[in-house]
Amino acid sequence: MYIIIPITSIIIEECLGSLGQRKRAKLQWVQDPSQSNVYNLNNVRHEVSRHFRNKKKAYLRAKIEELETNSKNKNIRDLYRGINGFKKGYQPRCNIVKDEKGDLVADSHSIVARWRNYFSQLFSVHGVKDVGQAEIHSRTTSTCTKCP
Repeated sequence: MYIIIPITSIIIEECLGSLGQRKRAKLQWVQDPSQSNVYNLNNVRHEVSRHFRNKKKAYLRAKIEELETNSKNKNIRDLYRGINGFKKGYQPRCNIVKDEKGDLVADSHSIVARWRNYFSQLFSVHGVKDVGQAEIHSRTTSTCTKCP
């Protein structure tokens, strides 16, 4: 099971440093595939893997402590949200809608504008802005056999 760790600036700096070190060792090995470079690359890979493993363990420990605190404080909603987040894992979200022409729109401002237009069209009944007037108009023009 893969767990996505939320990114903070501290984690980014540490991880980028580790990844840069691994990249440099691999580049050095590609340029000169001597035994010492192979040994150096394997050591760097081992250190970077250990570093990421420790970061993941620390994240999981903190998450479990958070769930325990929610359980002790009887904060049931947050407890079950955390549990369901673990059970479901990472769920990618797709925020794309079609505009009036049928083209796909992905940026947030265009999506909000599209929803605004959609609901304004949906709530405007036959060009009448006030729904109450449209209901009154439709009731007076309808024919009813039981009405006097």
